[in-house]
Amino acid sequence: METRAPYIIVGAFVVAAIAAVFGFVYWLNNAGGIGKRDSYQLVFNGPVPGLLVGAGVLFNGIRVGEVTSLQLVTDRPHDVHATIAVAADTPVRADTKVSLEFQGLTGVPVVSLEGGDSPDAPRVTGPLVAEKGAGQSMTQAARDALRRVDTVLTENAAPLHDAIGNIGTFAEALARNSSRLDGIVAGLERMTGSATPPRKVIYDLAAADGFANPRRPLPAGLAIAEPTATTRLQTQRFLFAGGEEGEGDFDNAQWSDSLPALIQAKMLQSFENYDIAHAPVRADLGNEGGLRLLIDLRQFEISGATEPRASIALSVKLVDAGQLKAARIFQQSAPLDGLTPAKAAAAFNRAFDALARDIVSWTASSL
Repeated sequence: METRAPYIIVGAFVVAAIAAVFGFVYWLNNAGGIGKRDSYQLVFNGPVPGLLVGAGVLFNGIRVGEVTSLQLVTDRPHDVHATIAVAADTPVRADTKVSLEFQGLTGVPVVSLEGGDSPDAPRVTGPLVAEKGAGQSMTQAARDALRRVDTVLTENAAPLHDAIGNIGTFAEALARNSSRLDGIVAGLERMTGSATPPRKVIYDLAAADGFANPRRPLPAGLAIAEPTATTRLQTQRFLFAGGEEGEGDFDNAQWSDSLPALIQAKMLQSFENYDIAHAPVRADLGNEGGLRLLIDLRQFEISGATEPRASIALSVKLVDAGQLKAARIFQQSAPLDGLTPAKAAAAFNRAFDALARDIVSWTASSL
């Protein structure tokens, strides 16, 4: 029996195949990457390392085509001409900027087009000239920069050598005067208030006590005024003879009160320890016309350079109803076991103890 071919099916298959071929060709020419293209001539005024035919062309970062040819210029050896083909709707205008970009870790070069600022710029009618140095990679730029730095260093080798020598001399001078610099910096910090002030160490005088018997009683109504003193002596600092300033720990040491107020308080306590039943009062409590012990502070300082001593001198007057009854200058000193605030305070305590005993005994015997 004879087999009959399905002619209708075969014919339909052939027609479908032909339509598919035409559709594929249409897709390639419109949406498949080989649609209508415009070609532009680019001029690079320098080398284009690594740029190859077929390299991508980006417009504002979007791939729009590729490089179709690269040519050297015979009469201008420094220039390179490149031809690119990009999609027809790419807005390449006269103000479009041309450069090379190096992408990825390997630095593959691509042509980069950047749209200009003016939307009314005319379409390109001639070649586009790339920016100067557009083909320079980061590596080449680094080499050129290092080359320029090397040139500068070579041309200025002698002055640089002298400058380095001067820096060494200056550093030696700083090392020799480091202690002075520390003092200057500390002074600046104190002046600007940026330094944390060190904690002051407070020292006090001890009143005289343990008087021997028999004791002559003190007159009733005795008042002790705050000692008068020069401005220099109206301080809480440890003072040195000759106007010298204490260094080291003396900067952070002070008495518990100003020297006149401190001596008045300790003299009152000394008189109380002698005869509490007839203890004197402060003269500032209102007994202007009564019996008064007037004190003038003459000396309260560390004297002597080789053998320092704590020296105290007081001028004392007994006045009754405005009449001078007795007057005497009292002086005492005690050696310092070492030039430190603690040992100086101990020496002042010994000197004041002896001086206060003399004043109390003299006052009791004078009246």
